[in-house]
Amino acid sequence: MVKNRHDGDRGIPEISFAAPAGAPAGVEVLSLADLRRRVPRERLAVPQRPDFHHLITLGAGMLRHPVDFTAHTLEPGSWLWIRPGQVHQWDDLTRAEGTLILFRQDFLDPATAAWARLDDPHAPVLRRPLADEAEALRLAAGHLASEFHALGHLPLEIHTAALRHLLAVLVLRLAHLTSPAGRPSAEPDATYLRFRDAVEKNFARTRRVEDYAEALGYSSRTLSRATLASVGLGAKEVIDRRVVLEAKRLLAHSDQTAARIADRLGFSSATHFSKFFHQHTGQSPIAFRGTVRGHAPG
Repeated sequence: MVKNRHDGDRGIPEISFAAPAGAPAGVEVLSLADLRRRVPRERLAVPQRPDFHHLITLGAGMLRHPVDFTAHTLEPGSWLWIRPGQVHQWDDLTRAEGTLILFRQDFLDPATAAWARLDDPHAPVLRRPLADEAEALRLAAGHLASEFHALGHLPLEIHTAALRHLLAVLVLRLAHLTSPAGRPSAEPDATYLRFRDAVEKNFARTRRVEDYAEALGYSSRTLSRATLASVGLGAKEVIDRRVVLEAKRLLAHSDQTAARIADRLGFSSATHFSKFFHQHTGQSPIAFRGTVRGHAPG
């Protein structure tokens, strides 16, 4: 199912996709019961940073699943979508029955990847579809699971193509759920998307809105209007939140010093980084590391 590796530079445990023997490369469908049988509980409990997508849905029970320091609670009919690069860990699986779908982003064609916003690192993690959408998603997941487990009934190339199409239906439906108000989800503003992608690439190099505005050909005011309209935050807050998230990931899941993390994130000194982190979280970096690891800082 997955293959562990460790990125020595980042110090965060990495999980790479490994297809089951004989199965098409790039996708796997299994039950949570299968996951419990195949992977020891203590290994599941370790924080993981996969380079592939996870889709989790429940048929019965409840599952608490932390993703990037936010604990999400799944109930029957809800879906959790974990994207490449996000840090997550499995909680107690004994109270949940459901389906886990794993897939590499390049398993789907580029058009589907774009329409389903697969590269959006800020897309909602937890999704609770309306009743009719929940049924459509249940059927789509069921068809995908049936085809995945029908290996050998069709030539491998045809089987793979069928899986690709069935997975496309599922992710497109998930990405375009109706909002709670009964309206289709609004398309993100193009200016915001350009800014978001630029921040994702450059947050460790600059935290100045002016630098992004100049690079993208907008005014700082235009960027702030776009981010306020799309996510309810100013442009500077979008940048700072991305830096804080990466700092938390590195503090929680690596043993790098605060000085090393400060350097990785583009701060001039560990003192400057500590002041920034405390301003945004209310904790020093060392105190946060102690809290998230369940012990007092030494």
